[in-house]
Amino acid sequence: MTNVPTPAPAKPVRTRFAPSPTGYLHLGGARTALYSWAFARHFGGTFVLRIEDTDLERSTPEAVQAIIEGMAWLGLNHDEGPFYQMQRMDRYREVVGQMLEAGTAYHCYSSPEEVQAMRDRATAAGQKPRYDGTWRPEPGKTLPAIPEGRKPVVRFKNPLDGEVTWNDFVKGTITIGNKELDDLVIARTDGTPTYNFCVAIDDLDMEISHVLRGDDHVNNTPRQINILRAIGAPLPEYGHLPMILGSDGAKMSKRKDAVNVMQYPAEGYLPEAILNYLARLGWSHGDEEVFSMEQVCAWFDGSHLSNSAAQFNIEKLNWLNNHYIKQADNERLAELAKPRMLANGAVFEGAPSLAVVLGLLKERTNTVNELADAAMLFYREPQPDAALLTQHVTDAVKPALADFAERCKTVEWNKAAIAAMIKEVLAAHGLKMPQIAMPLRLFITGQLQTPAIDAVLEIFGRETVVARLAKFI
Repeated sequence: MTNVPTPAPAKPVRTRFAPSPTGYLHLGGARTALYSWAFARHFGGTFVLRIEDTDLERSTPEAVQAIIEGMAWLGLNHDEGPFYQMQRMDRYREVVGQMLEAGTAYHCYSSPEEVQAMRDRATAAGQKPRYDGTWRPEPGKTLPAIPEGRKPVVRFKNPLDGEVTWNDFVKGTITIGNKELDDLVIARTDGTPTYNFCVAIDDLDMEISHVLRGDDHVNNTPRQINILRAIGAPLPEYGHLPMILGSDGAKMSKRKDAVNVMQYPAEGYLPEAILNYLARLGWSHGDEEVFSMEQVCAWFDGSHLSNSAAQFNIEKLNWLNNHYIKQADNERLAELAKPRMLANGAVFEGAPSLAVVLGLLKERTNTVNELADAAMLFYREPQPDAALLTQHVTDAVKPALADFAERCKTVEWNKAAIAAMIKEVLAAHGLKMPQIAMPLRLFITGQLQTPAIDAVLEIFGRETVVARLAKFI
């Protein structure tokens, strides 16, 4: 665990979430967005959404929409943006031109095949594969003749010596030698800029003060730092978050893990449960396990971030989701559950209030989908299994059931009065609770497993209960 100092007021906090729109918003990205959002909120700063869409072959409008929808569902609202890199091409070309003029970048005419040959030679010699600097201008160096008809890329003139060191507020001090880095292509032959260059210029122009991102970007950081230093720009502070592992301890995958954030509402999870779970998946505040986003924003100052990978645990998420379902407004749960129930054939006309039913059932369900499925017993005609009826509706119980059905016509219709009436019937006929409760469950709901029978009867209402009992007794 490491700590980041409270930024001085002279440097307003500005964080960003910068996904590439090549697919959905995944769990790791959502956690990065949450931490960046909470950090900005903690310090009264600004949270920027930036879409890094320069990968034209893989970026799609559908992926952009999926990312924005995922952020909206989680409630991670941005203050500025979304900004799109493809709309900033003129700015990137301007900086490339300035760097060429300043000598911090240069034209390289090596073909892709020639560069690959350089890499192969380095590998064969036991060295790190890299561009060998053929076109890098140096004092007293004669450059090759420019090949006819070949368009150049633009390469950044990376320092040859020294090191890049930064104090990563998740991982601590990180140092990478410049000899490990070759001269990065910052503009392709058609003039389009490359990823690391765009990110550095965006962070400069958007005045990003703190960059929180996955640790798969650690190797990009020294390149971006060197570019920013070359153009005399201030550096943001960096924090690199370890990856999230699947329940089996391996990297999460589409095949065996629900990594798409928008799978979770479809599966009946509440956004507050996902946020709470993700917040705790790599960060802590004492022993707290359940907390609101207001609390996260109050506590999240960049300290207490774990520098080791976190492992996804569906049981823990289900426990949290159950907690938030129990806390949720019943009308809200009804809105979420109703579409699934309609698709399963639920009939709501003349049926009990769905909000009331869900209030009865929500204590024991982990997802809204489970809750919706459990509620179906109130919204379809009972079809009890004949064998179960034979088993539970015995000659010994039938008189008590007839007595119960008659009393239902006049008893005060509330849970307490119904419970008292059931006890009276049991006493009058010398029976035990399961002997009458099981047949009643079958008559009224068609199944043996329900919440307390007095609560179930109260919700169904006198008219429905009397009619269903008459059908069987």
